[in-house]
Amino acid sequence: MSTEQTSAADGFSYTLTRTLDAPAARVWQAWTAPDQYAQWAHAVPGSVEMDVRPGGAWKATMLTPDGDAFPLTGSYVEVAEPHRLVLGMDVPGRPDQVTMSLDLTAQGPDRTEITLRQTCDTAEERDMAEQGSGMLLDGLAEHLAEGARG
Repeated sequence: MSTEQTSAADGFSYTLTRTLDAPAARVWQAWTAPDQYAQWAHAVPGSVEMDVRPGGAWKATMLTPDGDAFPLTGSYVEVAEPHRLVLGMDVPGRPDQVTMSLDLTAQGPDRTEITLRQTCDTAEERDMAEQGSGMLLDGLAEHLAEGARG
């Protein structure tokens, strides 16, 4: 996985890129089907709801490695199946959403490059978000590998 961190005038950003052993359509489905997302994204079973269309809402209750649960909510800003998804995430005490973009690029018929990008307000927020995104990509890669074997 390649990682890039930058500090821009408008915030602190990161980019994570990874190549997955699955076609883009399968990666898209894993990211946008609530039952699949819950399996690999460390979400509480039954907590994931997704209305995958621009302006549609999503929510999930996530589990940390030490067992803490925290709810996440937001909306879809941009949906271009199966290539680009931009998610808005609600942050308590903040009037506007934080956005994360997800770009999928086919690397032949059975491989996909996934790139996640996010800009945060502080270096600490960026580092925490980047760590969480890395965990998401680890879970996604494992989920897709299990599906290929099963």
